Formats: sequence, C-alpha cells, structure tokens
Amino acid sequence: MENDDASPCTIYVDGPALQVKTGRDSVSLVQVNYAFDNTLRDPDALLERYATLTGWAEAVRDAGADRSAVVQQFSRAARVVRNGVEYVFVDGGVGRAAAALAPDVAHVNGLGFAARTWRLRRALPASAAIVVQNHSDTGPMGRAPLMRLVGAATRGAVDAFLFAAAAHVERWRRAGFIGPRQRTYEVMEASTGLKAIARAQAEAISGLHGAPRMLWVGRLNANKDPLTVVDAFDRTLPSLPNATLTMLYGAADLARDVRARIDRHSALRDRVRLIGAVAHRDIAAYYSAADLFVVGSHHEGSGYSLIEALACGVTPAVTDIPTFRLLTADGAVGALWRPGDAADCARAMIAAASRDLAGERVRVRAHFADAFSWPAIGRRALAIYRAVVAARRRSKLNVEQ
Repeated sequence: MENDDASPCTIYVDGPALQVKTGRDSVSLVQVNYAFDNTLRDPDALLERYATLTGWAEAVRDAGADRSAVVQQFSRAARVVRNGVEYVFVDGGVGRAAAALAPDVAHVNGLGFAARTWRLRRALPASAAIVVQNHSDTGPMGRAPLMRLVGAATRGAVDAFLFAAAAHVERWRRAGFIGPRQRTYEVMEASTGLKAIARAQAEAISGLHGAPRMLWVGRLNANKDPLTVVDAFDRTLPSLPNATLTMLYGAADLARDVRARIDRHSALRDRVRLIGAVAHRDIAAYYSAADLFVVGSHHEGSGYSLIEALACGVTPAVTDIPTFRLLTADGAVGALWRPGDAADCARAMIAAASRDLAGERVRVRAHFADAFSWPAIGRRALAIYRAVVAARRRSKLNVEQ
C-alpha cells in the first residue's frame, strides 16, 4: 500500500548503461527479478505496482552504492531510467543482461529460482557475488522434492542469502536450499514511504472514533486469523468500554464468519466496522487516526501492514512471530501475544491501550525511522553487499594463490 502523489520522471533510453564509478570500496548492484505479473504490459505499470523493487533499488543508491540497477524479466525489451535507477526489461537472456552491467553483486529476488540463479552465475564474471533474498517464511516451495533437489544442487552458485528474520533460515537449511556453512544475513525485505497526516484530517477522512481506536489491515483469512482478534476485542470491552475496531481488507475468505461472530453480540455490532478495501490515497488517514494496530498472523515473510502502521506511529498489538518480534524490538514497541490465543490477545490490547498513546506515536515513528525506513534498510543492505563482495574477493585471491 505505497504510492507517491508526485509522478516520477521516466525516460526511455536506447543508449548504453549509466556510467558507474569503480574502486576498491565501490559496490555496483544489479537486482535480478524473474517474477512478474504477465498481465502488466507496460514497464511503467510494473514499476508502479512493484514498490518494493523500486524502493529497494533507490534505498541502496541513496545509501551510497555506486550504481543501483534492475534487470526485470518481462514480455518485451525496454530500458528505463527512473529516479536515478536503470531498469532493463528483457524477454529472456536475464543473465546476459545482468552481466552486461558489470555488477559487483547481483541480488536475486526469491529462493524459488535456483536453476536460473545457477545459470546467472555462469553468465557473470567470477569476481561478481550473488546474494539471494527470501520473500516467504512458508516454503520451501511447498516442500516439493524436485524443487529441493534443484535447490541443493545449485546452491553453490550463491554467496549469501538474505532473510527478513534469522529465525526463518533453519527450515531452508534443512530442506537443502542453503548449505551448512553458507552465509545468511538478516535484513527486512521492504519498507514504505507512507507518512502520518494530521490527526483531525485523518479522523475526518476515516471516520475512526472511540478510545482506543483499534485498526486491522489485512486479509480476512485463516493465517491472519480475524476470528481470534474479534473474540479478543470482545473480551476487552469490560476494561475498554469505549473501544472500537475498524477492519480494512481486500481478500475476504472469512468475511461471512467474521460478520456472523459480530452479529451474535450486540456490543460488537456497535463497535466493529467491516470496511473492506479502501483507496490507497486514504490508507494513511486510517493509520493516522488509529491508536492500536492489531492482526493475528500465524506466519509472515515480513508484515507490510505492520510496517505501514509503524511508519504512521500506530502502537502494535500483534502476534509473537519472528518478523513481528523483529519489527517491534521483541515487544518493546507495542505488545505481543500468542497466535490463536484470544485471551492473550485481549491482554496485549489492554496493555498497549494503557500507555500514553500520544507519546507512543512519537516513539513508534522514531523506532521505524531508525530501524525500518527505506534509508535504514538501504544502509543495512549496502553493508551486507560490501561484506559479501569482500569475502568473495578474498576467496578468489586465495584460490589464485
């Protein structure tokens, strides 16, 4: 849920790649993205949709990379320069296109492209490092035996793997995608450019009211577990008689069950609003008018809606899972609760609501800026790239000697 009201300048160019400095400490990055929505026929449309791809590229550039570029599998060839980042769209030949940019490090998005990553290694010069970033904690690829075999056979092409939470690494090692001694690094996979707006304006747009105002943003499905959250909210009412819960969602697998649960209790009918999807231009208003952010996820690769909530200063009351522990500094920001446990969720909601929520908004925004904003992630990513490139250069030097 990220956008920018200002339309970025996009330039289509037919000439050579952008010039890049070279030197001992320089890092030239190429992101390699094999996945794309085949219904997207225009490069600009893809870049607007893939905010994480563009956000990462720009964050690393801003952190000090000598070049940040992207090679994107696509339905046709194109080259775009956008906000200082070069995007090369190719219909096949991804490895050749990446090698032509002479990167120090190639960053592959997704562990599900093991064979293609192995071919990329063969296309790149020996001095170039490869890192692969995981974007899911529910793999490995459905634990398909053939996929595991391919992953194990090709993992030697990779210098390091990136995970949003270090706790996700072990299952991929057990499945064979990562060798026992291969390097892994922890870095959040995404951030947001969303910013809080004035509270009065946010209230007028969102219609949020109550004390505290709780906000849910996420699918109504079994993983997000809205039924547990609604049950927990019901339990908080004796302690929080003026509380309200507003639920924003796109996919609505459990919408009928959630509505039935609300309809069985008159107090919930007056206090729980099922909004559904809202226009992106309004999403910041909902976060800015909320006091608490709640969601019941049993697992997450990262947690985009929680990241957005932190950016806008909303105090979280979320499940105790690896990425949420990381995003909340082990619960020092907000409160954590056991997945599937309505009583523990209610406890966390009440505990979070007992704080000085106006003061918490300032503290939460500062926490986000320091640890999970795009500048923070860009600095962390660039430090990892430099460490991986240095290790590969040392290894190459030792082999030559």
